[in-house]
Amino acid sequence: MGEVVVVRHGATEWSRSGQHTGLTDLPLLPDGEDDGRRLGPVLADRAVRHAFVSPLARARRTAELAGLLDGTVDTRIEPYLVEVDYGGYEGRTTKEISAELGRPWSLWADGTVPGDTPGETLTQVAERVDRVLERVRPLLDGGDVALVAHGHVLRILTARWLGLGPEAGALFPLATGRYGVLGREHSWAALTGWNTGCP
Repeated sequence: MGEVVVVRHGATEWSRSGQHTGLTDLPLLPDGEDDGRRLGPVLADRAVRHAFVSPLARARRTAELAGLLDGTVDTRIEPYLVEVDYGGYEGRTTKEISAELGRPWSLWADGTVPGDTPGETLTQVAERVDRVLERVRPLLDGGDVALVAHGHVLRILTARWLGLGPEAGALFPLATGRYGVLGREHSWAALTGWNTGCP
């Protein structure tokens, strides 16, 4: 049985500054493009047969540079893989949000902003990544499947693969341009590689 290779897009201006980047469609930085190129040989060595890619430009460009859009892989744009909608916290850093609240803030414990500009709840994100996993699982009989998307949504997807609640995504930090591998040990869902860089 194949494995799921979860790939976070390359670096952007906001990922570098620590600003939460949900639906804002930022391009990759030049070194973010290098991240995408470095992923190409890794994915080729794994013989990825299928890929699902977030529609946002930073993920699509990473997938393109990694060779997933050249026609050799069955690649689909998957709207459910967009990043978490942070609502009023979009473009803000954890430090800024914590200062405003007067206490430490965490997406995993506190969720997105309440009030007039609410974002998604962790439960809502879990529901959409569960749908992605439903589509992915039958394809694993034919080889590996790559998912190219964003940090928080992939962390929640990883938690769900492991049978955990979405808040357990806190346990799986994933840097830009890095990837993880979701597989099985015997019949149990397992994390078989994580936050791995490319040469």
